[in-house]
Amino acid sequence: MFPMKMIQLLLPLWSKSGERFPKDLFDQVSEELIRRFTGLTAYIQAPASGLWEKEDGKTVHDEIIIYEVMVESLDLPWWTEYRTGLEKRFQQDKLIVRAQEITIL
Repeated sequence: MFPMKMIQLLLPLWSKSGERFPKDLFDQVSEELIRRFTGLTAYIQAPASGLWEKEDGKTVHDEIIIYEVMVESLDLPWWTEYRTGLEKRFQQDKLIVRAQEITIL
């Protein structure tokens, strides 16, 4: 058994204006992650639904797919810069990239 980090990127399927993002945008992210981390798990067949309440009380709905990579150590500056770049590409105010400690059994 050894500890690792699992990094998950929650990527929206739709733009703020309601247009579906093109497949090649997701392909580009996949290729970048595979090139850097030599592997990737993508949850793309059944998009997850995100719901949250805005300050004005309205509920917002979003469909996302999740990309996941495992790393031995967390390069926080790299991930911060990568997330910022993804926010621009996906036209998001904030895009969730999260890390959690896991143990490989």
